[in-house]
Amino acid sequence: MSLLQQLREESDFDQLPHNIPVSVAIADIEENKGFIDYFVFVMEVKTKGGSKYLIYRRYRDFFNLHQVLESRYSPEEPQRSRPSTCVLPSLPGKVFMGNKREIAESRIPELNTYMKRLLALPTWLLLDEALRMFFYQTEQDSQHHPRALRRLRPPTRKVKTVKPKMDLFSSPRAEVIFDFRGNSKAELNLKKGEVIFLLQRVNADWLEGTANNQTGIFPQSFVEIIKPLPQSDSAGEGGGSCYSCLRCFLLTPSGVQTRDVCVQEDLRIQPAYKDLLSQMRNVFKVDDIALNYRDPEGDLLRLLDDEDVQLMVRESRGRRGKVNRPVNQFPWEVYVTLACDLSVYRAEA
Repeated sequence: MSLLQQLREESDFDQLPHNIPVSVAIADIEENKGFIDYFVFVMEVKTKGGSKYLIYRRYRDFFNLHQVLESRYSPEEPQRSRPSTCVLPSLPGKVFMGNKREIAESRIPELNTYMKRLLALPTWLLLDEALRMFFYQTEQDSQHHPRALRRLRPPTRKVKTVKPKMDLFSSPRAEVIFDFRGNSKAELNLKKGEVIFLLQRVNADWLEGTANNQTGIFPQSFVEIIKPLPQSDSAGEGGGSCYSCLRCFLLTPSGVQTRDVCVQEDLRIQPAYKDLLSQMRNVFKVDDIALNYRDPEGDLLRLLDDEDVQLMVRESRGRRGKVNRPVNQFPWEVYVTLACDLSVYRAEA
């Protein structure tokens, strides 16, 4: 008799493996400024064996999990359940309009209730592979450092603290010499004459800093360095930066524009086609565009959907090491053309 069948018959919690999650609570939400801006739920997982760890999941991860569990275990007729089926808890539905932060905050109690009821289902269901992988701490989860854990803090009396004075004249800083308008939430808006306090170098062309109580990235060519960053923060090739940079080009009859788009994404990510298209429209301020990449022969190929993006990412990984790039730059590049311009493609005779 298999372990799954034995548990199904005996429903014995003691037979479950020690790494099975028994309770989960959302500790906080965090905004991610990636190819699209979204929020992730920071969740503390406790296992049967007593271990605790943090995982980071988007709402769409909950949605995908629920669809898998429904396809496997929901009875076709709720009134007539079988031994291998059960009634799943309700997942809060999708919200298509509104403030993203407010939506994420409002979902916390609903998702906490959903997970509590999910883990209270028959013990045999807790062995489901999709469920276990959802609550499993991935390598990316373990390397992520939470910015805050508001909901795990015990209630305490407010104590007035005195902040130490910062020696502004000894801080790495730069003066803005040209106005700059950011293309995303990750980028700062700068005005000529402002002073920016430098935090780290993102790559050879971009820096991260703070100005007017806002933190973000900006191109170095728009500022004059007054006091440079220490060598440890200015190397640009270390692993400390949380930004990954995508080099993209706009090809038009009048010339080529080159931009480095910096996002808070892992270099291994495969963005959705629609998210990449939206990002390029925002970067170059042109709506009627087409996305392309260069194949190993150097020809431009148009991207039309997620499968094309997957092919582009896969081919670029195969060429890794043959092209010298900064460590925090995506191995693939995007070539943006006007949708009506077919002259950029090589025509076969």
